[in-house]
Amino acid sequence: MATRYWVVSLPVPNSASTLWNKLQEQISKHSFDTPLYRFNIPNLRVGTLDSLLSLSDDLVKSNNFVEGVSHKIRRQIEDLERVSGVVSSSLTVDGVPVDSYLTRFVWDEARYPTMSPLKEIVDGIHGQVAKIEDDLKRVVAIMPSGVFELLVSVFRLDGQVTEAVCACWCLGRATKESAKWQWCLIVFGGAGCVLTLTFDFFGLGTFVLSYGTSILHLLQLDYHILKVRVSEYNNIRSQLNTINRKQTGSLAVRDLSNLVKPEDIITSENLATLLAIVPKYSQKDWLSSYETLTNYVVPRSSKKLYEDNEYALYTVTLFSRVADNFKTSAREKGFQIRDFEYSPETHESRKQELEKLMEDQESLRGSLLQWCYTSYGEVFSSWMHFCAVRVFTESILRYGLPPSFLACVLAPSVKAEKKLRSILEGFSDSTNSGYWKSEDEGVGMAGLVVGDADAHPYVSFTINLV
Repeated sequence: MATRYWVVSLPVPNSASTLWNKLQEQISKHSFDTPLYRFNIPNLRVGTLDSLLSLSDDLVKSNNFVEGVSHKIRRQIEDLERVSGVVSSSLTVDGVPVDSYLTRFVWDEARYPTMSPLKEIVDGIHGQVAKIEDDLKRVVAIMPSGVFELLVSVFRLDGQVTEAVCACWCLGRATKESAKWQWCLIVFGGAGCVLTLTFDFFGLGTFVLSYGTSILHLLQLDYHILKVRVSEYNNIRSQLNTINRKQTGSLAVRDLSNLVKPEDIITSENLATLLAIVPKYSQKDWLSSYETLTNYVVPRSSKKLYEDNEYALYTVTLFSRVADNFKTSAREKGFQIRDFEYSPETHESRKQELEKLMEDQESLRGSLLQWCYTSYGEVFSSWMHFCAVRVFTESILRYGLPPSFLACVLAPSVKAEKKLRSILEGFSDSTNSGYWKSEDEGVGMAGLVVGDADAHPYVSFTINLV
């Protein structure tokens, strides 16, 4: 899959189809390995010249923002997939791979009516993406009982809705309190109605609503999808990292509960067992001296339990009343006595806490990953619509009215770039394009070629998918 594309538009002298055929012929002849696609842009509302000029000033900032959020979510997906061990899959928009969505772009009239002012469309895209970015920072997705999705499909027949099929698919863990959930979908049609769905947690339910010939309008469905706080996920991961450091660090700092067995500890009214951290290369010194560090040390009571790259863990049994004196003497000789009290209840509690944290992390990570997949599709779709507005705006400012231009997408290789630029410039030779080539106007007019460092006698900008 190509990750770098050019979006260009060329002035149409007579017929767009003729220009398209000539462009295909030239590219196949001189750069046959370069994919070429039509970028279909509808007839958008032009507005006034002042509004277009004002909009062109905002395009570069908005494009950088939308593109940045897209890459941010992609990086989040890659991190989560790597940590989860999930096989990386192609990112999609409504099930369509992102590269195919770009090369076969179709304007979504329902989301972005073509009669809306261009400024309103751009502001709407910016607002939608800003909300998703805000969700990524704060709240991403949550429901204490498990991970699930609610899929709603609406089928349109002959431009009018005669029936709506709502398929609800629930995936997750059923709670002990309730194995069922109830959902209320409010659907506004000619007369309007309310449908309440009840389904088993792992069930699949299909429900059919009949409407005459009235067009069905589904307002945004505010269903409670498993909300996950990114901060909550990061907090759990931080706790797990702390636990892992304690379990895998050096003996001087790590948790000893998983290294000490009940039979290693002798505890009675008079006797106590201490745990000594001995430098790896001082073990002979320890074995020859621990019995004489203080009185009332049980002879031959020291036993090695574990050894790492720096230290060895030894036990020593002595009378409880001399424990403090033994610690002081051991410290003077460079041996560390770790405070440790073996408790089966504490050990089991820590084990359960670790297991719960790991389960919570996997659950939060899974729901966050699903949210990222969905949000990436939404942001990418918004980005492509923004690019369509961008091409339209720049083409009007470049070629004038009425709108007469051919927009297309290319995936050039590095070695073919120079040749492709030459071909594209050949289709732009006119008084207008010559004006754009002039060095005198390079500074003043380059502002309309938003986001490109070099000015060309045609509209052109680059889309980097990664």
